[in-house]
Amino acid sequence: MPRMPDKAKKTKSKNRDTRAIKPIELTNKVYARELRRLQVELVKLQEWVRKEGVRIAVLFEGRDGAGKGGTIKRIAARTNPRVVRIEALGKPTERERTEWYFQRYVARLPAAGEIVLFDRSWYNRAGVERVMGFCTDQEYWEFLREAPAFEQMLMRSGIHIIKYWFSVSAEEQESRFQARMQDLTKHWKLSPMDLAARDKWNEYASAKDIMFEHTDTDETPWWVVPSDDKKSARLNCISRLLSQFPYVDVSPKLTRLKKLQKPSDLVRPPIENQRLVPMRYTR
Repeated sequence: MPRMPDKAKKTKSKNRDTRAIKPIELTNKVYARELRRLQVELVKLQEWVRKEGVRIAVLFEGRDGAGKGGTIKRIAARTNPRVVRIEALGKPTERERTEWYFQRYVARLPAAGEIVLFDRSWYNRAGVERVMGFCTDQEYWEFLREAPAFEQMLMRSGIHIIKYWFSVSAEEQESRFQARMQDLTKHWKLSPMDLAARDKWNEYASAKDIMFEHTDTDETPWWVVPSDDKKSARLNCISRLLSQFPYVDVSPKLTRLKKLQKPSDLVRPPIENQRLVPMRYTR
């Protein structure tokens, strides 16, 4: 039987932010205002990362329907996709199954001046692969042994690793699954794997607890985002992400636009000669 890895060392004072924060009561108006404000700050962070050559990898994990995708969408919405990149890997190919487990993730790590948002990450092995039986016991325990060392190696190389776990209750998850069933645009979110996971709530809970026990380290801690309320979860996660870096506003200062170039005497072909999109909608 494979030997279980040693547990990750922890120091509570370093792994938890104990500062008291007075929460802001959210209304739809306040949410929209705060999201806009935080997205402006994300653009400032982006420009600082690009100028300073910083490398950031943000890992988003949690149960299906916990709100990871919505948060990632809001983070990336106003940023430059050449700087802030989303990685959502599918199941490994036959070739990738024969590689070192972390290998396909290494190819997608950030270069200088990049932020990579991992919509699920190498922790698939500690979650869905473990629960659904897609890896052996030996592969599973070897992952728990290697993951902290792998992340420490990335940190030493200059890559910042930020890990978020989105925590949703069973009742709220079921409510979101039912909403997806009613919305044709969200049916794709209910994969056969998601539906199978509904019957394994306790198994996933146990897998998460073991994962935290072995990979919640001082160097790369897990930050838990309560996500029964999606809007507060998004703002709390973005606010925490921004607080982790000493960025300053290095955005280019735009004063005013130059005068628009005057139309010349250039004779151009009539627009009717071009293939126009049918005007099915107009105002």
